[in-house]
Amino acid sequence: MSQRLTLLENWLKTGCGLTDFALEPASEDASFRRYFRVFLADGQTRIAMDAPPEKENCAPFVDVARRLHEAGVHAPQVYARDLDQGFLLLEDLGAQSYLDVLDDESVERLYGDALAALVSMQACIDPAGLPEYDGELLQAEMALFPQWLLQQHLGLELSETEQVMLDESFAKLTEAALEQPRVFVHRDYHSRNLMADTVQPPGVIDFQDAVRGPVTYDLVSLLRDCYIRWSGTRVDEWAWGYYQLCVQSGVLKDQHESHFLRWFDLMGAQRHLKASGIFARLAHRDGKTGYLGDIPRTLCYIVELAQRREELTPLAAFIQERVLSSPRLTEFSA
Repeated sequence: MSQRLTLLENWLKTGCGLTDFALEPASEDASFRRYFRVFLADGQTRIAMDAPPEKENCAPFVDVARRLHEAGVHAPQVYARDLDQGFLLLEDLGAQSYLDVLDDESVERLYGDALAALVSMQACIDPAGLPEYDGELLQAEMALFPQWLLQQHLGLELSETEQVMLDESFAKLTEAALEQPRVFVHRDYHSRNLMADTVQPPGVIDFQDAVRGPVTYDLVSLLRDCYIRWSGTRVDEWAWGYYQLCVQSGVLKDQHESHFLRWFDLMGAQRHLKASGIFARLAHRDGKTGYLGDIPRTLCYIVELAQRREELTPLAAFIQERVLSSPRLTEFSA
């Protein structure tokens, strides 16, 4: 038994007053956090979070959970905490994510619930005090794409022309993101972080990195998901429906209509560059290779968007010719 697991079990006994329980791993996480399902003697379950304090900080999780609850969003209740040790005891929102159950029959209902929850977040949560999703952070995220995917994973050396193209593309995407109205941003609002088997769906998890940032960020995370794909026509219909909800709730104004879909598209390009870099980093830095297969789907969004966004044409051509065609794209090299 690892030292962290021993500490967790001791905390559950002494800090939470649990005397008769069993632990099982509940899910994997793309960070250093680990989750365990706690089976209690009366048949109830809880989730124990283990977040080593030298690598993770539980305080933002507790803060954002409170904000979500106040907005009527179903985030897990925090039953007990020990921030110094990095332990939380949480409500169990079940093991069935949106990704597990999404199909053509369920998607309208599930996405309807998810979009309603997103409107509540953006309309009701004051993002004051959260980190700013500023130009520096946007650029740092996109830098993961050349660092971890192009160089580390694919072994590509960029020409001076290619580097200039990336710099110019990153600048355009940053500018488009900073033009947008700023709201509460979950920052990972997608099918793996929305739980379907709850009394009040969706159950929302993995929100500890929330920021104050662009209004379309969470929307594109959901509708152009790295893990599941829908037709472009359907995505556009959902996006415009969401725009109308945002106008009705005061999150957006009528004059934003001419900008909205462009913001949505370019925000997606920024996120997908970031995500593909993170997937490669997870493989090479953390030994988590399971995300590599999601990179082609993630980058294909950018290639397709270039058909209607001229500013993405050079970036999309580079991705098509130099990245998606690489035989090493889904290979892991230690």
